[in-house]
Amino acid sequence: MSIRSKKSQISREKFPSEESQILTDDKNPPSYSPSPRSTTALSQTLAITANLANLLPTGTLLAFQLLVPSFTNYGSCDSATRLMTLVLLVLLGSSAFLACFTDSLQLSDERVVYGLATPGGMWIFDPPPDLTALPDLSKYKVRIIDCLHGVLSILVFVAVALRDKNVVQCFCPSPETKTKEVLDILPLGIGVICSMLFVVFPTTRHGIGYPVSKGR
Repeated sequence: MSIRSKKSQISREKFPSEESQILTDDKNPPSYSPSPRSTTALSQTLAITANLANLLPTGTLLAFQLLVPSFTNYGSCDSATRLMTLVLLVLLGSSAFLACFTDSLQLSDERVVYGLATPGGMWIFDPPPDLTALPDLSKYKVRIIDCLHGVLSILVFVAVALRDKNVVQCFCPSPETKTKEVLDILPLGIGVICSMLFVVFPTTRHGIGYPVSKGR
C-alpha cells in the first residue's frame, strides 16, 4: 500500500465526511419550542384567572363559564347580545355580592341549613321543625366586614370578566394599544389587592357557593 493511500485512510478515520454529517443532521432535525416569554405570559394569565376564580362563589363562576359564550356569541356581539351580556354580568355580580351575606349552619343531626344575614340576626331559608335546635341567630347579624367582602367579590368578578376573551371582544372588539395594556394590567392589580384584603380581613361565613365547615 502506498503512503498516499495510508494517509487518506487515516484522514477518513479521524475526520468523518461532510456527507455523513449531513445525513445525521437530517435524521435528527432541530426541535422548535415556543418562546419562553410567550409561555410564561400564558401561564401567568391562567394562574391569575384561577386564583381569582377561587375567591368567587361556585355557582356564580359556573354560571359565568356556561352562559357567557352563548350570550356573547363567542365574542361576536350585536346590539341585542351586548345588552343581554351586560344584564347577565350585572346579575352575576349581584349574586356574588349577595352570596357574601349568606351563611350556613350545621345542626346536631348533621343537617346543614342556609340563611341570610340581616341587621337583627340570621334569617333561615328553610328552618327545621324544631327551632330549639338552632343556635342564637343574633350572633350572625350583618357586620361591616360582610359589606367589605361583598365589594371585593364584585371587584374580583369584574377582574375575571376582563380576563375573558369573549367579554372583551363583545364590548371592545378592536381595543387600542393603551386600552389593551389596561385590560392586561388591571385584572392583575385587582387580583393582588383583593387577595391581600381577603387575607387581612377574613370572614367566618360559609354561605351558598362556599364550602361548609363542620361544626358550625
